Amino acid sequence: MPRFYVDFALSPDSVVELPDNVVRHLNVLRVKNTEEIVLFNGNGKSYPALPEVLEKRRASVRILREESTNNESPLNITLVQAVSAAERMDFTLQKSVELGVTEIRPVISERCVVRLSGERAEKRVARWQEIVVSACEQSGRNIVPKVLPLTTYAQALQQLPQETTKLLMSLNRAQKLSDVRLQSGKVVFMVGPEGGWTEKEEQQAFDAGFQSVTLGKRVLRTETASLAAIAAMQTLWGDFA
Repeated sequence: MPRFYVDFALSPDSVVELPDNVVRHLNVLRVKNTEEIVLFNGNGKSYPALPEVLEKRRASVRILREESTNNESPLNITLVQAVSAAERMDFTLQKSVELGVTEIRPVISERCVVRLSGERAEKRVARWQEIVVSACEQSGRNIVPKVLPLTTYAQALQQLPQETTKLLMSLNRAQKLSDVRLQSGKVVFMVGPEGGWTEKEEQQAFDAGFQSVTLGKRVLRTETASLAAIAAMQTLWGDFA
């Protein structure tokens, strides 16, 4: 069944008007008023619904029931991703959500090709959040990962939670991911931009308690490194095993 995110409360037996973006999507999919759809609002539950009104510019549905489906990994992964070029960053966020990340913290590091600030940064973060929502619709997740405001690398290090295993993708002092001892069910994983981390940035990470990890002898693109490592973590400690 088609799944759609809405940002308001949902309850069984209620009739709700759908927002314009969902109405447009229903029209594109040519959904009929006899077909069930699924709504979710990020509270961890899903709500099968049946259209009552289905017009070109307006649609309303009746919520049939509430379902508690847990599609979340037991592994809590915060991805700290240095901003890469538009298509690469979009791809990384989309696929990381499909793989089960819990939170995304975009950062500007020294070698970032893309430089964003002010209104441009706010618009880009809003766009990234839309990509995350779409990935949840596609992958069946009922909890929507948050994309935090864009910060500098130094600010990100100061704002990270303390009681977590902190991992840095780097060849410097690197160990295999399988050799890491998980402190809890929480991981902060930090990946650099296309040009990688500077020596100074790596040292700052080590001083902040990060361990360096590698996925082998080959040098991976930033988007490949993020996704391959997340998949490996889910295999070692999450729900891929």
